[in-house]
Amino acid sequence: MAWKTNDAESLQSSDELKRQKKIKMAIYITIFVVFQIIVITTMSLTVMKVKTPKFRLGSNINFQSFESVPAAPSFDMKFTTQIRIKNSANWGSYKFNPANVTFQYQGTTVGVIDIAKGKVGWLSTIKRNVEVSLSSSAITGSNLGSELGSGVLTLNSIGRLNGKVAIMFIMKKKKATNMNCTIAFDVAAKTLKSLECK
Repeated sequence: MAWKTNDAESLQSSDELKRQKKIKMAIYITIFVVFQIIVITTMSLTVMKVKTPKFRLGSNINFQSFESVPAAPSFDMKFTTQIRIKNSANWGSYKFNPANVTFQYQGTTVGVIDIAKGKVGWLSTIKRNVEVSLSSSAITGSNLGSELGSGVLTLNSIGRLNGKVAIMFIMKKKKATNMNCTIAFDVAAKTLKSLECK
């Protein structure tokens, strides 16, 4: 009789052990699934989110020549600067097509520079040195003379880069970025007065 009781107890305890193992396994599986959901959500909200890169004109402008005649009115200038393409918000590289940057005075083109195609690494910025030549020869019927006489010449630089952000070699998303900068030159000092990019 005592043997039967011990057998019943051992059967009961082995059933209890199996039940506890199943509960433990279910807990581990649940924890793993919740962890995976958290990882996937975090990845989709940070790494997989594609933001528009920034395309800007650098503020380090070095003049090679700057001639202006308020009476004519006219100006000619050459300077070197940098074009900056910032991809610091994306976890993938940005490959862009050839483009150009147009410099304008009140909507009239005074110069154009070409941007060769290239690639910006993930979470980084590239700076390209460029030489810019601007001339007022195409400007007619404007208040250029009074602006040169006031000592401040204001120009705009506009451009557009088209390209793709590649995330983890799997996903590619088209992204276009625009440059729209306002540049003010101090005519008397022949220096950059201010630069504002949107």
